[in-house]
Amino acid sequence: MKKILYGLYIVIIIGIIICIVNSNIFSSKNGKAIAAGEKIYNKQCLICHGENGKGEGKNAGTAINNQQYLNTVNDTDIFNSVKFGREGTGMPSYGPRLSDEELNNVVAYIRNWQSEEINFEAPKTIAGNIVNGEKLYNLYCINCHGEAGSGKLKMGTALANRQYLKYTTDKQIWISTAYGRDGTRMAPTLKGLDGVRQLQEKEITDIVTYIRSLER
Repeated sequence: MKKILYGLYIVIIIGIIICIVNSNIFSSKNGKAIAAGEKIYNKQCLICHGENGKGEGKNAGTAINNQQYLNTVNDTDIFNSVKFGREGTGMPSYGPRLSDEELNNVVAYIRNWQSEEINFEAPKTIAGNIVNGEKLYNLYCINCHGEAGSGKLKMGTALANRQYLKYTTDKQIWISTAYGRDGTRMAPTLKGLDGVRQLQEKEITDIVTYIRSLER
């Protein structure tokens, strides 16, 4: 019995050691990726997105360092945004300039800004009324995002942009519209939240449905 307990004890100790070693290896690799990504960010991205990623750069750039954004997108989303850019906007495609490893390092650096986990509530199915969505868009969104989602410099994302619609899901658009982005012009719109506008879930769904129709 003692031999069995001693054997189990050894197995547990070995398991703990392996976990610690693997954890240190992961932390080391992630730390190197973040450091490498910071260098690339400072060289390529800082001028638009700012030193702190809050869109405070010399040129026009969206805020990518807020918890709403970081909790809405995954690493692949960030990777695609950087690699493919946004045609017709100030966001170029970095695919021809940077390797996939360099792009992943930039993603690691941006992801490192995330400091909390937020679970946003959103409808499972987002299919609304396009006509009503256009009316609501023209009433509440056009001042910043422009006519038919064309976007406005230093004010609002070009929502009709081909790359934006290709790499952004309806749920992501819905969450961004409903919950806004701290530290930006994009305030919450969902009824019950601390925003200037108080829209029902269905109204936000209609707006998202209209934005998605711009893809065509």
